[in-house]
Parts: sequence; structure tokens; C-alpha cells
Amino acid sequence: MEKKNSYSRRFFIKASAAMGALAVVPKYVSSFYRDVKALIVPVKKHVNLTVLVNKQPYTMQADTRSTLLDLLRENLQLTGTKKGCDHGQCGACTVHVDGERTLSCLTLSAMTVGKEVTTIEGLSEGDDLHPMQEAFIACDGFQCGYCTPGQIMSAVACVKEGHTGSVEEIKAYMSGNLCRCGAYNGIVESIQKVAQA
Repeated sequence: MEKKNSYSRRFFIKASAAMGALAVVPKYVSSFYRDVKALIVPVKKHVNLTVLVNKQPYTMQADTRSTLLDLLRENLQLTGTKKGCDHGQCGACTVHVDGERTLSCLTLSAMTVGKEVTTIEGLSEGDDLHPMQEAFIACDGFQCGYCTPGQIMSAVACVKEGHTGSVEEIKAYMSGNLCRCGAYNGIVESIQKVAQA
């Protein structure tokens, strides 16, 4: 018995059409994707940005969407401000903007134009440490040290704001700064020491 040919003319036409469609569709899909992306994702814009950091003005081209944290670390190489959670939950990125503690990971750099930004590098006066930095050393307020810059910036603000009436009050106003090593007792002691000075 002779074996019947399984490839018909109709099968050949369908297969050819399918192969042709596969060759063309990705081009239209990628074109469609680019069009949708252009509508949804804003175009990256760079602007001249002048910021005052640690009493020094800096002018640079910066992405309007960059955070203050990224601007400090990547553009100005001020790496004392740490990138922890990058979601405003750990406080490692705390800096002062016009004297108030601010989470730099949640602050757009463009929002700081005309304001004074102070980082941990700008807290000391030359070789003289800030009293809070000295207190952290004296009271063993740090262990691994990763959260320490943010803790010190918040601690300085805590004293300045006058929230040092009790250990509970200090803990409440420092609650946005997390220490994974558990150096909280030393941190509270440091704040009390500076507040009493």
C-alpha cells in the first residue's frame, strides 16, 4: 500500500501565511510598544540645578526625577548619607533641609533649589566633631555604623526640636530611624548627653 502524502497545497499555504505573519508581527508589536511607552513614560529631562549643600553651592545638569539621595551620592560624591531601604522606612538617608530632618530618598532634588541642605559631612566644623558625633563615640551609639549618619542627623534635630524630655519621648521622635544592630540604648544616651549639655 502506498503512503499518502500528508502535505497538501492547503497546508502549505496556511503554513506560509503563518510564517509570514510571525516575521511581521514582532515589528508591529515593538512599534506599538514604543508608541505606548512614549505616551506613558515621561521623557527624561535634564535641567541646570543649583543646590546649596553643606554651605557650598553646586550647579550641575541633573535629571528632574532624581532624588536628593541620589544627587548627593552620585553627583556630589557625598556618600556619608546612606541608601538603606530607599522607601522612607529606615531613616538611613536622613539629612537636614533648611534645618529640618528630611528623608532624602523621598525628596526630589529639584525641590531643594533655594534651600540649604546639610549632610553628615557638613555637621562638623572642620576637624571639630559636632557634639552629637562626639556623644555617639563616647556612649557607643553605633555598632556597624551603617545607620549612624541618619541617626545622628535625626538626633541633632530631636535635640533642636526639644523632644528630649524623657527616654520615651526620645524613642518616639527617633522611631523613624532603624538600627539593625540594636544600639538604641547608646543612641538614647547620646541624645540625653547632648540635650543636658
